[in-house]
Amino acid sequence: MTDTRARQLSWIAGLLVFPLLLTWWMLPPLDYLPPVKRAAIDAFFDFPPGMSPQAVNRELLPTMLERMRPYMEGRQEPRLKNWYILTWPGGGTIGARVIEERRIGELERLVRDKIVVGLPDTRVFTVEGDLFGGIGGSARSVGIHLQSEDTARLNRVALEGRSLLEKLFPGAAVQSFPNPDDVALELHAVPDDRRIAEVGWDRATLGTVVRAVGEGAWLGEYFDGKSRLPIILRSSEGTTPEDLSNAPLMTPAGLVVRLGDLVQLSTVLGPPAIRRLNHRRTVTLTVDPPASLSLETVLSTIDAKVLPPLRAHMPPDGSMRLAGSADSLSQTLAAMSRVFALALIVLLLLMTVLFRSVRDSVIVLLTVPLALVGGVFGLRLLDLVKFQALDLLSMIGFVMMIGVIINHAILLVAAVRSAEAEGATLDEGIRAGLQQRLRAILASTLTGALGALPMAVNPGPGSVIYRGLAAVNIGGVVISLVFSLVLIPALMRLLRARGRTEAAAAPDASLVRS
Repeated sequence: MTDTRARQLSWIAGLLVFPLLLTWWMLPPLDYLPPVKRAAIDAFFDFPPGMSPQAVNRELLPTMLERMRPYMEGRQEPRLKNWYILTWPGGGTIGARVIEERRIGELERLVRDKIVVGLPDTRVFTVEGDLFGGIGGSARSVGIHLQSEDTARLNRVALEGRSLLEKLFPGAAVQSFPNPDDVALELHAVPDDRRIAEVGWDRATLGTVVRAVGEGAWLGEYFDGKSRLPIILRSSEGTTPEDLSNAPLMTPAGLVVRLGDLVQLSTVLGPPAIRRLNHRRTVTLTVDPPASLSLETVLSTIDAKVLPPLRAHMPPDGSMRLAGSADSLSQTLAAMSRVFALALIVLLLLMTVLFRSVRDSVIVLLTVPLALVGGVFGLRLLDLVKFQALDLLSMIGFVMMIGVIINHAILLVAAVRSAEAEGATLDEGIRAGLQQRLRAILASTLTGALGALPMAVNPGPGSVIYRGLAAVNIGGVVISLVFSLVLIPALMRLLRARGRTEAAAAPDASLVRS
């Protein structure tokens, strides 16, 4: 098959260029981490704007608790193992686990269709809990930071962005921090600088006084040698604006004045929380894509269909940027590229020392493209049965697979060199090397492929973690085995023969001297 120069060049071109092009064309969409689920269901709430924690405890929580009681007590199926409810101003979450983990799908339908359904004016979404994540987001969540000092327009843009994300990614968990819909009563204090100066204070001091009259001013800590206790100064003059305005204050000038004489107090509606990143007011939109969508697909959709309309409606001082897993994905790709390149360089140096020949070391490394196309083919084949993206663990699988493929090539090249050292010609050495090492290479390939096969086909819990890694190893070692047995002889015949021709064509030094 590789006897003539034309056949050698044809096989080499086909087995080097074609695999690289095929790898690029078949490359699966990129992802950060596999969507590993845990046997728990989480539901997240956005309560109606202005709803107080007392109203939530009085109107919403008893309804959910009453609905969950028969499943917790075992009177209805599926029986719950445990559950929790956690609330905060404007929102909350409920989580539940089932005793029989195989019934997690029933639990998701139960929570979505019976436990949290029909809560008045409450926005709810239900998801299966992620193993690589926490409350309010997963390791695959994408964030969009919207920043501006124009709070009203910033909130409008955030609501528009949240609506777009919900339409583009049905079934995804879309949240906003803080919630633009949520409002709370705020106490505004407008200082009277002239009166403040007359009593011997400044704005900073008056700010501490206002905090002391309100929620309390932090003065420092008390440390007894073992623990620290915060020292907070708080007044008990009342909670209404009128009570606070009438609070008496002793000033440095020896006068007793009302707080209302120094500031103008008023109540307005405002956000329950202020989020700042890099000292700028920020609303963050997050989307947790469903398991059937890769992170690369989500990012490309957001970049094409979400960011342009939001950017057009942002205030003049506004800015936006992607965060969360978007940053993690780009950093992971850069790190894995460096690791992959470093691995190839180390392998080249080691083989050069082993063979004492750069040419033979390069011959071994040129089998890597075959391994790459085999790994990608394995991922694509798995994707036909179950969605599989090129995630971080799959990338690690490529690095592991290269070691096995390189080992096979080293065995074959070393056998050929050993036969040549015993006086065989190149062709005879290649035939002898194939005869000596073919069984060992086949045994190693079958061991690696069959050993990884259970991880690729096992449908049990957590199998998604190693499924892509196993598919990469199986496809890489099998495809590379089939073609490297043709590629390596062709490369050795071409490069070794050319080296010998150049050596034979070089003039003899003794003839030159004569």
